[in-house]
Amino acid sequence: MRCLFLLLATAVVATPLRADVPPLLDQALGNLAHNADRWAYTQTLTEKDDQGKVVSVAVVRFDPSKPYAEQFTPLAIDGKEPSDRQLRKYRKEGEKRAERHDKAEREGTTSVRKSLGELMDLGHATVAAETPASVTYEVPLKKEGNNRLPPDKFLVTVQVEKARGVFENIAVKVRAPFRQVLVVKIKSGEGALVFTTVDPRFSPVLTSIRGGGTGSIFFIPVGRTYELRREAFQRVKPYAERFGVQIGPLKSLDY
Repeated sequence: MRCLFLLLATAVVATPLRADVPPLLDQALGNLAHNADRWAYTQTLTEKDDQGKVVSVAVVRFDPSKPYAEQFTPLAIDGKEPSDRQLRKYRKEGEKRAERHDKAEREGTTSVRKSLGELMDLGHATVAAETPASVTYEVPLKKEGNNRLPPDKFLVTVQVEKARGVFENIAVKVRAPFRQVLVVKIKSGEGALVFTTVDPRFSPVLTSIRGGGTGSIFFIPVGRTYELRREAFQRVKPYAERFGVQIGPLKSLDY
């Protein structure tokens, strides 16, 4: 449910690629990293309940060329102008990005809490399907340091376009029900990241993230779906480059 969507929408930390990563997958990662944090865009996050009713809608402008505290600018929250409290919330999001970049500069990592790209065992990716135009890899999840996604409970697939060596989509699906904490049980869930070409001069960018699922909390059934849509892209220079911090391949995978 929300935990799966947040995982998809969480920045992925850079780690060195290894020689055993399939060449086409390696190329796609490199192309994505080359353009990381070089796009400003407007994103709309919509949350719906298990009946399909809209619970919340947040429209935010993201601009990585601005100082961190100003990178997230809420434009409308549930159809209204953002309150002072909401403005402070998004300012805090930018400040958290600054903390992650500071950590990257000091330690070569950006987050204690690992996200999807860090958890993907790219060295053991296998071809699940292939067409003349694309290759779909099944990518297992790592066990070490993974307290969020039990490897045997999730299926991750990555589709790469052959001609350009770029990502087309990444999908995550719950294989079997599992208990995340004592009172929360995840029964089903899936998510997808979709990449689209917004400028033919550059590699495709992440334009939408969809996720959702069903489960129970204290044995009460719950369900949620989330959709994040990005549009109005503008090419910019990353603010982080002023300090020599580069975003690595896996950092670019899902936010």
